[in-house]
Amino acid sequence: MPADLPSTLLFLGRLLLGGAFVFAGLRNIQNAAFLTGLMAARGVPQARLALWAGIVLQMIAGVLVMAGLWTALACAVLVLFLIVATPMFHNFWDHQGPDRAARINGFVGNVALGGGFLTLIAQSL
Repeated sequence: MPADLPSTLLFLGRLLLGGAFVFAGLRNIQNAAFLTGLMAARGVPQARLALWAGIVLQMIAGVLVMAGLWTALACAVLVLFLIVATPMFHNFWDHQGPDRAARINGFVGNVALGGGFLTLIAQSL
């Protein structure tokens, strides 16, 4: 096994985890009007401002994870982001059929992302 394999894998893992949030932030910009309406319908105060704050947060924290800068803090912020966003956007308990299955998949995917971030936090301590 090459001596630098662990650092290469860690780098690739940071790129994938952080990159997922940068990509999601870009998609959220494209869907801002829809997401603002969804958040307002769920009772989020100042939904537009909250959405844009979330987009900025997820993109900046994602870039920090990718770059390996303040990794533990950026990962902790993204875990908190997931705790807030996951039940809001992947509320499978309110749906039936294929829509429920898709939301369960999103929920489980976000739980897995949270696990990846907790692993990166542990690695960086």
